[in-house]
Amino acid sequence: MTEEKKFMVEEVDAVETPPKARVEEAEAAPRQRDYLDGFLAQKPSEVAAGEPGGDLYDGIIDALKEIFDPEIPVNIYDLGLIYGVDVTSDGHAVVTMTLTTPHCPVAESMPGEVELRVGAVPGVGDIEVNLVWDPPWDPGKMSDEAKLELGML
Repeated sequence: MTEEKKFMVEEVDAVETPPKARVEEAEAAPRQRDYLDGFLAQKPSEVAAGEPGGDLYDGIIDALKEIFDPEIPVNIYDLGLIYGVDVTSDGHAVVTMTLTTPHCPVAESMPGEVELRVGAVPGVGDIEVNLVWDPPWDPGKMSDEAKLELGML
């Protein structure tokens, strides 16, 4: 047996309009200074040439992106083989890199190619290439572009 519920319905002819909200004039309180005032008008600070975003650093990265692994059709930068790029104010560049395996067929020639390509970047003085094995390379170090190129995404 179901219990019926009844609702009371009241019919009305009109409803009073509620009062409108009013904002009183503030008593001569000065407007607070906008916290973004001046921030949006600032000019970007200059980036040193050897810092990320600087011309010399970006030139080195571009040079590294022109070197391809002979077995994998992806450049060594996007492949994650470059662990670090340090550039001093006088143009000395140090590239720390690894290879996919210690038994890679280009283990002897790849650091030399990196040295030649980075050394050819205008503004680079001396170039030093450090080949390291720790931490070992793994596919997780690849950029999304490289993973997409290899069908891993």
